Order: sequence, then C-alpha cells, then structure tokens
Amino acid sequence: MRLISFDVFRTLGFPDTQVIKPDHFLRHKDELRAADWVLFPEYWQLNALVHGLKCRVFPSEASYRIGHDKIEMTRAFQAVAPLNTPWTMIEANGPRERELVWDAMPLPFVAKRPRASMGEGVWLIEDRAGWKRYCESADVLYAQEYLPIDRDIRVVIVGDRVVTAYWRHQAEQGFYNNVARGGRVDHSPVPAVATELALRVARDLGVDHAGFDIAMLAGMPYLLEFNRLFGNQGLNQGGALKQAILDHLSRASTPKDPHTPLDPTPPWPIAV
Repeated sequence: MRLISFDVFRTLGFPDTQVIKPDHFLRHKDELRAADWVLFPEYWQLNALVHGLKCRVFPSEASYRIGHDKIEMTRAFQAVAPLNTPWTMIEANGPRERELVWDAMPLPFVAKRPRASMGEGVWLIEDRAGWKRYCESADVLYAQEYLPIDRDIRVVIVGDRVVTAYWRHQAEQGFYNNVARGGRVDHSPVPAVATELALRVARDLGVDHAGFDIAMLAGMPYLLEFNRLFGNQGLNQGGALKQAILDHLSRASTPKDPHTPLDPTPPWPIAV
C-alpha cells in the first residue's frame, strides 16, 4: 500500500509511508491522488482531499464529521441508538431557552461545550449560579442528564473491530473520568454489552477510528461521546493499535466477495 501521513507520531513505524506537513499538502497533489490511503489529515483539509483530490482518508470522513462536534454526535447517537443515549437538550442560547432548559433538567445535570476533548468544556451544573456562568460562556446550550457513576468505559475501535476496552475511574476531585483530568485506568474485564454497543454504533455511523466513552447504569450501556483522536494511556498492548490500523487499511483495500453474507445486527437497545 502507498500511504501518505499528515501525523508523523500516530503513524510512526508504518511501512511505505510518506509524511507531509499539512500546510504543504497542495505541493503534493500528484502523490496524494496516487496514494492508496491518506492518513490523519487535519479537519480543515477534508474537503480538498476527499472532494477535490478524491483521496481515500483514514480515519473515515464520518469519523471526522461526526466527531468534530458534540451536537452533531449526539444527534447521530439519537438516530441509531436512542435508548442508549442520555436525555439531552440542545437549544439556542437565548433567555427563553435558558429558562426552558433550567426548568426541565433535574439537578445536578451536565453542560457541555460542543467542541472540546480530554474533559475540557464539561461542567456539572449544581445550582442556578453555575448555570448562569455556563450560559454566559456558551454559543449553544447543550444540557444532558447526569448519570450517577464513578467510572466509565473506554472502547477503542479501529475499522470494524474492538482493539481494547478498559475502565476509567473517577479522578480524586470527582466527576471527571478522563485520564487527562486525573482519571485512573483499570484493565478489569468490561461488560460485553458495552463493547457490542460501541462496535454496532461505529459500524452504523461509518466511524472507523475512535475511543468511545460508555457509562454503565443498572446493566444498561449509555453513549457519552467518542473521540476521533484518543490518548494511548490505556493501551497496554504495545503495537496493537498500529497493527490494527494496518490490518484495517489492508482489508478495506481488498474488494469484498459480493456473496459474503452481512453480519447480523441485534435489535436496539443493547442490554443485559
């Protein structure tokens, strides 16, 4: 395979891979057109690469588009797994909408900024003053029911396979499970329903490189979000991610037998 990468660190050790700086991509249009795969471009490059140069990109375009914005992500979750999506209100940030959300959401509840990661841009709203501070900083109101958990599950998906799954315990200051905010990784076995949910949703949405965050409540898995570019702190299998990516690219490059039966899809929601 002829590969071109825009992220030297995420593709370190990949064979037959040319690395190009994102800002210089228009100097390499012929190489990009000839490549089998273009790996880890910046979000702002997508339209030029996919629609202009007809490149095949990894992660998939759906991984970029859906993963770029929590509002679009939540609506996608609601479309394919509504009973596994926490109750969420998304409204314009106006006086009437602020009161509407405040009156509807039981305390405490979670408010988010649509474009953030690693636990940034997430607030636990416990009183009117906290809601007012959030509203004053938000462009759009995004409020979600609070799930009383002290850990969540990270499921790493590459292609149509689960690479790994592990628990993330809450940080000492509470609320945040993100490792970047002090959360603790635990490799104890996770419920199969969590990995099954992440894999099915990834397949339904066309997402092929993501770390899904899933909460378990009374045996039911709930989709919190996914990150297209996830940290590797919980990946205790050296080289597994790289090999999973290369295997996926190879499989996706090979035409499928039209007589191969489709995978059966279980009914929603997934539950024990």
